[in-house]
Amino acid sequence: MQNILVPIGFTENAQNTLQYAIDFAAETNAKVFVFRAYSTPTKMGTIINVNNIIERETNLYLRTMVNSVDKKNVEIKLISARGSVVDSVLSIDDELGIDLIIVGAKSNSIKEEIFLGKTAGSIVKQTDVPVLTVPENYKFIPVKSILLAFKSGVLKSKTALNPLQYVVKKFASQVNLLLVKTPNYEQEDLVIHKDLEKLQATLTVTENATTFQGVLEHIKTHNPDMLCVFRRKRGFFQKLWEKNTILKEEFYTSVPLLILKGK
Repeated sequence: MQNILVPIGFTENAQNTLQYAIDFAAETNAKVFVFRAYSTPTKMGTIINVNNIIERETNLYLRTMVNSVDKKNVEIKLISARGSVVDSVLSIDDELGIDLIIVGAKSNSIKEEIFLGKTAGSIVKQTDVPVLTVPENYKFIPVKSILLAFKSGVLKSKTALNPLQYVVKKFASQVNLLLVKTPNYEQEDLVIHKDLEKLQATLTVTENATTFQGVLEHIKTHNPDMLCVFRRKRGFFQKLWEKNTILKEEFYTSVPLLILKGK
């Protein structure tokens, strides 16, 4: 793992997310690219060079944020981009090759209904870069136990498992597989791909209405340091990614969530 992208917003949790990303990068010898997209007001009035002003303020904010955390000798670079977050992420990935995006999840408060906001949700939905979401105020710890939940053992993408395999190798993590048989499962879904078998420490097969319900039933038993899911083109999680915000009643985890994709 070489390049980690950290989109930074104006949230109370931004500093904690950045610190987690730096701590993670320090363990994996990765570079961190701290990123913020900005847009120009449609009505600029009499202000000249408004783009330059906004870009300068954005860079100042990023520098201030980086100066507020422990850098731990990690190589950190700043990226400010004019335009939408998704378009900017796609351009950065094309240019640099991003291995992982680390974003903050919303508040742990039960009063906060949203798990992933529009920025994080749109990145999950509209890009093929794997995403690691970090709960509010969550401090980095070595990832020793991972619960990988899925409804099908079919694995079509050759790259989807790359970030998980890297984490397992780096931290000597134990991966517990949770295969959730949902009502419309097919027999081929029950056949575990050989690459998943190589990661497997244990396998639990459960029957639930949704993958998330399977996670809720078994996550306390496994007590993982990280939860891992696939963003597939069909199934329960695909329903979540249809919109740019994800409500806690639809999905929630109090540990980092690694969302695997595949280019």
